[in-house]
Amino acid sequence: MLTFDQMLVNLIVALVLGGLIGVEREFAGKEAGIRTSMLVCAGAAIFTMIALALPTLIAKDLLDYNQAITVQNSGFINIIANIVVGIGFLGAGIIIKNKNHVHGLTTAADIWMTSAIGVLVGVGLIKFAVLSAIIVSGLLYLLRQIKISERIDKNFPGKDDDQN
Repeated sequence: MLTFDQMLVNLIVALVLGGLIGVEREFAGKEAGIRTSMLVCAGAAIFTMIALALPTLIAKDLLDYNQAITVQNSGFINIIANIVVGIGFLGAGIIIKNKNHVHGLTTAADIWMTSAIGVLVGVGLIKFAVLSAIIVSGLLYLLRQIKISERIDKNFPGKDDDQN
């Protein structure tokens, strides 16, 4: 089981990585910025640490630990799966479709990715979480700077026309 100090470090790392991802969205003036990304990342990390800690807390003694992990852990791993479902509902609430355009799709995907990074931090894969956050933030920034969506719209002018 994680010690209190390890949990605290994981929480701080999740907040920092969430903030790193949220900075780009904040500068872009999007719906979910620094605070949202920090909370999503930290929340996912906390729920993941809870999932990892519960079997140990339930085990009656250390001799029974392996059995507790084997028998009871499958239910606790579902906590991590439910993070994905919960974030999916959160993301769905952000996406708005009008006649010819969908708004909020990148923000919803950003929140989903931020929660995945939080899960990585929660299970202790901090190096991969840091690398993932840097790559995601870098891609969001770079693609915004080269205005990729405008270039696609120019090259495919009828792509958003309603065919039905």
